[in-house]
Amino acid sequence: MKILLLAIGKTDEDYLVTGIKKYVGRLGHYASFETKEIPDPRNRKTLSEEQQKKAESFLLLQQLQPSDHVVLLDENGKSYTSVQFAESLEKQMASGTKRLVFVIGGPYGFAQEVYDRANAKLSLSPMTFSHQMVRLIFVEQLYRAFTIMKGEPYHHQ
Repeated sequence: MKILLLAIGKTDEDYLVTGIKKYVGRLGHYASFETKEIPDPRNRKTLSEEQQKKAESFLLLQQLQPSDHVVLLDENGKSYTSVQFAESLEKQMASGTKRLVFVIGGPYGFAQEVYDRANAKLSLSPMTFSHQMVRLIFVEQLYRAFTIMKGEPYHHQ
């Protein structure tokens, strides 16, 4: 199974880029993992919130394949402990899914078209994080999930 993290906009803080690269590199030992940044829509500062979400959804939906299992990182999604997330990921891997796509939206979230295409929603916390920080938090949790599945000592209970 391939895992893809799609995200709107780029990460421009060096400390976040460094952290993301660290965990993306570690993930390569466990799975075929890729991140893809979708450029912010053109003229986004002149767009209303709804127009921006629509423009982002158009760009995101172009990246998806019909057979993808799509999980939105969304504040209203299901919350898991790290162990529960590992169990969920393991079930998804065993289900025969060819490509598992996690999606981080822009600052206003997702347009309805993206919600309609999604198979699930995942919340990393009831708190709100910048979409740049979410990338680091998510790749660390994905790495943690794989170490839990493999019984490695990274995660402590």
